[in-house]
Amino acid sequence: MNPYYLAIDIGASSGRHILAHLEEGRMILEEVHRFPNGMTEKDGELVWDVDELFAQIKLGMKKCAGLGKIPVSVGVDTWGVDIVLLDENDRRIGNAVAYRDGRTRGMDEEVYQLIPEDDLYARTGIQKAIFNTIYQLMALKKKKPEHLEKAETMLMMPDYFHYMLSGAKATEYTEATTGQLIRPDTKDWDRELIDMLGYPGRIFQKIVVPGAVLGNLTEEVKREVGFDCRVVVPATHDTGSAVIAVPTDSDNALYISSGTWSLMGTELMEANCSPESKANNLTNEGGYDYRFRYLKNIMGLWMIQSVKKEIGKDLGFGEICELASKCDITSIVDCNDDRFLAPANMTQEVQNACRESGQQVPEGIAETASVIYNSLAKCYAATIGELEGITGQKYDKIHIVGGGANAAYLNQLTADATGVPVYAGPTEATAIGNVAAQMMSAGQLDGLKEARACVFRSFPIEIYRPVS
Repeated sequence: MNPYYLAIDIGASSGRHILAHLEEGRMILEEVHRFPNGMTEKDGELVWDVDELFAQIKLGMKKCAGLGKIPVSVGVDTWGVDIVLLDENDRRIGNAVAYRDGRTRGMDEEVYQLIPEDDLYARTGIQKAIFNTIYQLMALKKKKPEHLEKAETMLMMPDYFHYMLSGAKATEYTEATTGQLIRPDTKDWDRELIDMLGYPGRIFQKIVVPGAVLGNLTEEVKREVGFDCRVVVPATHDTGSAVIAVPTDSDNALYISSGTWSLMGTELMEANCSPESKANNLTNEGGYDYRFRYLKNIMGLWMIQSVKKEIGKDLGFGEICELASKCDITSIVDCNDDRFLAPANMTQEVQNACRESGQQVPEGIAETASVIYNSLAKCYAATIGELEGITGQKYDKIHIVGGGANAAYLNQLTADATGVPVYAGPTEATAIGNVAAQMMSAGQLDGLKEARACVFRSFPIEIYRPVS
């Protein structure tokens, strides 16, 4: 029997344990455990319940033991930017605050008093997002300085779970880059910038790359889950893992990692930190093998997820897509507007945006979803134009990976809006990229090219061609 590898993929709304192994050159996946996630309010902050998440991590691992399918390694991926602080006794300090919390409002101006915004982009290549780690740390410095004073360790969210599993403290490269504190030339912490901002340098851990082996499970975790295995860091930022799973043989592919966020971009071997790149709000996040994920963060299916909770609870996403496809409303909103980041009511926010711009105001789930889907497709079309203008490349197809690859209506709208075919799939891209990194670390896959070829062989790809 070929060895099993376990990907623990935790998103903003749910997490899952995916076991994978190879059979005749194809990757076989099995979902072992799924659990809910979400932000909750505590002490006036939006936070993640990391204790419950770690309990679910262990529960899913126990289920692997119950099935008699013991993985040789395990790796965790999550979203970006969020952090956990530990004191000198490795106890958590404060809450694990979520990126949608309002504590970072105004922290950009505090940062820019110490380093101009243009200079910050030129040295990090990371687009401005008010929730980036750089602004979260400034919020702590200004509002809860005692937390930074007590802190001895800062771990990004997946790093914290790897530490809880293995006892080893390290920060994985792709995740770290999302925080806006990594130099793209050295691929390491920008210590000069950290000092300039007044953040304690001692809290920043060594940087490791996808495929690094942190060690084995701690004795406590081994006893609890019933087995031992290696802890191998994947590309711990979920998009970093998803991009590994883009089934292309080209070094010049265009992709959309479609889920709560839509991350649209290409891969570069060197970061583009130019003023033109900054003006287009493009970012240079770290990727596998020190490639750069040159992309734009677009609000994505968060808008649809929110509207479903508000006015479409009894409908599946496929049903919502189908209903939206039958509407003829033509209103468009700017999906990248901060007003859609964490509104009290997404449906009303979309309606207000249409009303304010003099467009037809959508009514009901079908029309509201139609406005969102059409707006996303228009945003994708604008982004491909920006990328082509800056890179000088012409993209003849778009790969859509992640859960959004199931959104047939949106895929067709995207093909029509961009004028190029859309290749949709695999839907489990993040988990696939996670286990692919573990397989490459173990020598079962010989590098990124072979991993992507394996993905192409293993999973169905749907093609949507533009309708002229």
